[in-house]
Amino acid sequence: MKEIKCPNCGTVFAVDESGYTQIAQQVRDEEFRRELEARVRELRERQAGEQERARLTLDKQHSDELAAAKQAGEDAVRKMAEEVAKLRASLERAETEKKLAVSEALREKDEELSSREQKILLLEANEQSLKQQYESRLQAKDMQMNSERAAAKTQREAELRAKEEQYASQLKSKDEEIAFYKDFKARQSTKMVGESLEQHCMIEFNKLRMTAFPKAYFEKDNDASGGSKGDFIFREFCDDEEKDELLSIMFEMKNENDETATKHRNEDFFAKLDKDRREKKCEYAVLVSLLEADNEYYNNGIVDVSYRYEKMYVIRPQFFIPMITLLRNAAMRSLEYRRELAVVRNQQVDVTNFERNMNAFKEQFSRNYRIASEKFEKAIEEIDKTIDHLQKTKDALLGSANQLRLANDKADDLTIKKLTKGAPSVKAMFDEAGAQAASSDDE
Repeated sequence: MKEIKCPNCGTVFAVDESGYTQIAQQVRDEEFRRELEARVRELRERQAGEQERARLTLDKQHSDELAAAKQAGEDAVRKMAEEVAKLRASLERAETEKKLAVSEALREKDEELSSREQKILLLEANEQSLKQQYESRLQAKDMQMNSERAAAKTQREAELRAKEEQYASQLKSKDEEIAFYKDFKARQSTKMVGESLEQHCMIEFNKLRMTAFPKAYFEKDNDASGGSKGDFIFREFCDDEEKDELLSIMFEMKNENDETATKHRNEDFFAKLDKDRREKKCEYAVLVSLLEADNEYYNNGIVDVSYRYEKMYVIRPQFFIPMITLLRNAAMRSLEYRRELAVVRNQQVDVTNFERNMNAFKEQFSRNYRIASEKFEKAIEEIDKTIDHLQKTKDALLGSANQLRLANDKADDLTIKKLTKGAPSVKAMFDEAGAQAASSDDE
C-alpha cells in the first residue's frame, strides 16, 4: 500500500499498487503534454523568425537590384548624351574642314592649270628640238646597222665553214674508230670480246671516279654463292652518319663476234640478270649490250624493259656513264622526297599526338564532368530526400500536436469518478477521504 497526501486538504490516504500506478501515469502524461506544447510553440516561433528573415533578405536583394538597374539606366542615358554631343561636335568640325579643303583644292587647281599651260608651251618647244635630234640619230643608226649586218653575215659564214670542217673531222674520226673496233672484234675470241667490253666500262668509270663518284663502289661481282653472278656492282651511299644506300646497280656486259654461229638476243639474259639483282639486293639491273647490232629498238638509246622485269634497262656502251648519272640524279631527287616525306610524317605524328592528347583531355574532362554531374544529381536527390524527410517530420510534429490536443481534451475531461471506475477499493478510499474532509469542515 502507498500513502498519498491531498495537496488541497492535506488528508493522507492509502492506495494499492494499481491505483498508485494510474495516478503516477496521469501526472507524467500531464508533464509530457506541457513540455511538448512548449517545444511546439518554440519550433513555431523559430520557423516564423526564419521566414521573416528570409523575407527581409529577399526584399533587400530586390531593392538593391532595382537601384542597380536604375543607376545603370541613368549611366547609359548619360553616356548616350555625351556620345551625341561628341558626334555633333565632330560633324561641325568635319563641315568646317570640308569647306577649307574645297577652297584649298580650288586654289591648287588654278595654280596647277596655269603651271600646265606653261609646261605645254615648254614641251612643244622641246618636242620640235627632239624631233630634229631623233631624225639625225635615226640616220646614223641605219648606217651603223647596215655595217653591223654585213659584219655579222661574214662572221656567220666563217663559223658555218668552221663547224662543217669540225663535223667532217669528227665523222672521219668516228668512221676510223668503227673500223678499228670491227677489226678488233674480228681478231678476238668470244670471251675476249666480252672481257674487252667490261674493261671498256671499267676504264670509262675510272675516268670519272674521283670527280663524279668519289664515294661510290664499282667492282666485279665475285660472289657466286647463289649459283650465278653478275659482271659489276655499283653502290653509292648517302653523305650522312646513318650511311643509307643511295643507289645500287647490277651490271651485265654482253658482246659477241660477228662471225659467231649462234647469235644471242638481249632477252636471253633478262631472267639471269633479274635473279642476280635480287640475290645481291641491288635496286636496278642494267644490261650493257652489243648484241643485236642491227636492231633499231636497242640502237635508239636507253631501253626500259621494266614491263617484263622490274627496274631493268638495256643500253649500248656509249650510254654507260649517262645511265649511272641519270639513275643517280633520280635517286638524289627520291632521297629529297623521302626526307621531305619523313618531315611531313613527323609533322603528322606531332598532329596525331596533339589530337591524341586533345582526345585524352576531352575524355578525362568528359569523365570528370560525368562524375561531377552524377554527384550533383546525387546531391539533388539527397536534398530532395532531406526535404521529404523534413516534410515527414513536419507532418509527424503536426500529428503529434493533434494528438497532444486530444490528450489535453482527455485530461480536461478526467475526473475522480472516471479514475476510480473499475477500481472499487480506490473509489472507497476517495469516498472515505471525502467523508472525513466533510466532517472536519463541519467541526
